[in-house]
Amino acid sequence: MTIKKTKAATKGAKQIVEENKTTLNFYQNMIIGAIGIYFTVTMLFFNFTTLSTTLTIFSASVYMGSYQFMKYIAHATYSESGQLLDCGIDLNMEGGIAEHVKDLIILTSGVQVLSLISNYFWLLWLLVPFRGGWMIWKEILAPWLFASTPEQPEINEKKQRKLEKKMARRH
Repeated sequence: MTIKKTKAATKGAKQIVEENKTTLNFYQNMIIGAIGIYFTVTMLFFNFTTLSTTLTIFSASVYMGSYQFMKYIAHATYSESGQLLDCGIDLNMEGGIAEHVKDLIILTSGVQVLSLISNYFWLLWLLVPFRGGWMIWKEILAPWLFASTPEQPEINEKKQRKLEKKMARRH
């Protein structure tokens, strides 16, 4: 059985721009939905406490910061004639920074809606610094701290004698 090696499919610039628009629209709707559900249920059944007001303001700032950051990195640049010059960063790229920002929006909206059940669900936000610390450890600190020393390649006897003669001639 033979396996054909094919070139990985790449996205065109116009496709990236369109997908970025739909991604931004999806996350905007998610944010509006979470805030709408939270305010509607809170207005009907609960009172706004200092804790809920503070955490709601914090979640709104997380939403705004995350959404504006995604909008900024996905910004497409056009020439005066309307030709696409730069499509921005692909928001749907695996392993990119946008993936982490989207996770933050999803976590924030989930926490906000779940907080209607119990205020203890706000503690799920502590997953964000734990995940950030884990990523710093995994990607930066651990490889740096536990990097193995480069091994010296073994030299056979003939090369060793040749190097010794060369060193003797220099001194």
